[in-house]
Amino acid sequence: MLGWFPGHMNKARRQIKEALPEIDVVIEVLDARLPYSSANPMLAELTVHKPVLKILSRADLADPVRTREWTDHFDAQPDTRALAITTTQTRELKPIAKLCTELAGHIREDRDVRVMVMGIPNVGKSTLINGLAGRKIAKVGNEPAVTKRQQKIRIGNRIALTDTPGVLWPKIEDQDSAFRLAASGAIRDTALDYVEVGTVTAGELLKRYPEALKARYKLKDAELESGDAVVAAIARRRGGLKGGGELDLHRGAEVLLHELRHGTLGRLTLEGPEDIRSLEELRAEREAAKAAEQGDAAQKRD
Repeated sequence: MLGWFPGHMNKARRQIKEALPEIDVVIEVLDARLPYSSANPMLAELTVHKPVLKILSRADLADPVRTREWTDHFDAQPDTRALAITTTQTRELKPIAKLCTELAGHIREDRDVRVMVMGIPNVGKSTLINGLAGRKIAKVGNEPAVTKRQQKIRIGNRIALTDTPGVLWPKIEDQDSAFRLAASGAIRDTALDYVEVGTVTAGELLKRYPEALKARYKLKDAELESGDAVVAAIARRRGGLKGGGELDLHRGAEVLLHELRHGTLGRLTLEGPEDIRSLEELRAEREAAKAAEQGDAAQKRD
């Protein structure tokens, strides 16, 4: 089971809850490659009844067809708009202020529209804020959880932004989502079993983009049978050999994950709206698995 919840994130949750009553609009930054998995259900609970602008960041790395499906999905929800962007492209940020003003509705002319920016770690939240402000305000890095404290920034067009630290939920209910987050880099590499994450990710890519894998790593049909076979083949081709000819599967998984994150494999999306599952379904699955484990344990005792 994958899970990750640093202490500063618990503090961030409290800060968000305290600040929300004064907020007009929430911007939630999502990863366009995994908009479901990178949406924190805890934030959805905290921001209920608040208008939300869903920013799908890293759109340049995502499958454009799938991205359109996601923006249509979000736009169909009440008090919600979606915009797919590359956060480093300043010109793509221009519609954001207008969208926030429209979502806020009637605001007195003598005050700014108050906007809170949220998102799990490493989805491009700080890059977005710096782009909107036109200067470096939020610290940016390629490691998750760079922002550690709440910041307030006033930008043009009567918009006052409140930045928050990245927040990831205490226990990831959906393990499919956990693996997608790990593959994207939202969970620190030091917390990962590279081979396990790489193997699961390779299996997902086989279902969604087999031709991309085949072309990038020059895989034979026999090497496309499973995620394990893909990771082993990548290791074989990319110097992943130990003494005695043993395959270094960690090396194969590392190559796959790094190239996925940097877009070397092409514009790929790891999930679509059809992959959304309710928390009720996930809890039922977890309870069924727990009951099965208890049943097996009871049989062994007998």
